[in-house]
Amino acid sequence: MKQVTIYTDGACSGNPGPGGWGAVLRYDINGKNYEREISGAEPATTNNRMELTAVIKALSLLSESCEVALYSDSKYVVDGLSKGWAKSWQKKNWRKSDGKPALNVDLWEHLLKLCDVHKVKIIWVKGHADNEFNKRCDALAVRAYKELGKTD
Repeated sequence: MKQVTIYTDGACSGNPGPGGWGAVLRYDINGKNYEREISGAEPATTNNRMELTAVIKALSLLSESCEVALYSDSKYVVDGLSKGWAKSWQKKNWRKSDGKPALNVDLWEHLLKLCDVHKVKIIWVKGHADNEFNKRCDALAVRAYKELGKTD
C-alpha cells in the first residue's frame, strides 16, 4: 500500500464569511519524492467547512487505497475522526450526544466514505506554530479566499 503524508488547513474571513482551504500532499514513487499543493475557496462558508473540505479534496486525489498520515490543526476534524464522533453521529442519524443535529453532515458523510477507502492516521498539529507544512497550508487557504473577489 502506498504511503502519503497530507497536511491540511482551512481559513475563513469572518465565520461565516469567505473561506479557503489548502493542502500539501507528500509521497514517494520509486525513490523519488513528490509534493503537490492544492487549494480552493468558497464565497460564504465557515472555518469548519473549509477544514473538512481540505481533507476531502486531498484524499479525493488519491487514485488508489493508501496509508495516509493526515496532519491537521483542526480539533473539529481530528476529534471527529480519531475519537469516533462522526461515526457516532452517523449511527444516531446525524445527531450529537446532546440530541442536537450534527453540522456539516454532507462533508462528514463524504469524508467517512474516503476514510473507508484509505487507512488514515490523523495527527493534530498546533496551528500557526512551527510546522512548515501547516503554515504553507494556511497561506494557501488565505490566498485562495483573498483571490475570490479579484478580477483580471
